[in-house]
Amino acid sequence: MDRVNWDDIRLFLALAREGTLSGAARRLRVGVATISRRIERMERALGVPLFLRHQNGYDLTDQGAALLPRAEAVELAMQGMRQEADAQSDIRGMVRLASIESLVSHFVVPALSPLLAGNPELDVEILFSTLTVNLHRHDADLALRMVPPERGNLRVRRLAGMGFGLYGPPDGSVPGRHVTWPDMASLATPLRWSAAFGAADAPLLAMNTLPGQIEAVRRGVGVSVLPHFLARGAGLRLLANRLPDGTAMERPILLVTHGDLAASRRVLAVAQALVDEIGARHRELAEA
Repeated sequence: MDRVNWDDIRLFLALAREGTLSGAARRLRVGVATISRRIERMERALGVPLFLRHQNGYDLTDQGAALLPRAEAVELAMQGMRQEADAQSDIRGMVRLASIESLVSHFVVPALSPLLAGNPELDVEILFSTLTVNLHRHDADLALRMVPPERGNLRVRRLAGMGFGLYGPPDGSVPGRHVTWPDMASLATPLRWSAAFGAADAPLLAMNTLPGQIEAVRRGVGVSVLPHFLARGAGLRLLANRLPDGTAMERPILLVTHGDLAASRRVLAVAQALVDEIGARHRELAEA
């Protein structure tokens, strides 16, 4: 039995159904001599005669008739494998993406729009948080983040750098209040930048949403350290492009994928869409 392969079974089924070598050859688009030779090989491998040869064609022997349902079961199993393989090659199923808030509207949605339009069976769930999503617990399948993971079976790719500056209202005023983030460990970097501009000694308006911070600055409530691309789009006035000590304010945009999902077609498709969109617009993210 180890010497019987699926292709031999396929020939066996075709000959059983057609009853002649020429009919089986037409069905499979294989030469008559090839079918005859391989049926004989299959009979030797099984140790039983499968067909009675006569002038008008081939009839199954009792042994061949007994094996026919088994061969048909193998055929059904192979068809099922092909169907499943085709399904797996499609971009379908759910992908959970954890994103940096500021990227969702401006980069993530534009990246995914054509992908979703072309793949109606693909579902994407986007979530954002100021806290780092745990990919090890499969809270998400991939993540856009600014802090590299410390450990684990994760793949990390740097897509771009996001530039920041100190911004004030469009009217040119410089309010004394600072608009900043709540005091959270995950926000240590932007809080440190705000502190460098005197936020620690100034009145504050703290909130954990960037659109709210931008609106507060636009209305003249205060000044804030903000991503260039968002502040520029809101018409805010750049007050400082660097920290007082001359250090640039920039954070990396990292795409982190769980190693177990590296070969998932749906995850790869979403990841590549993000890579292409952010890579093509990296200057928009970095420059003031």
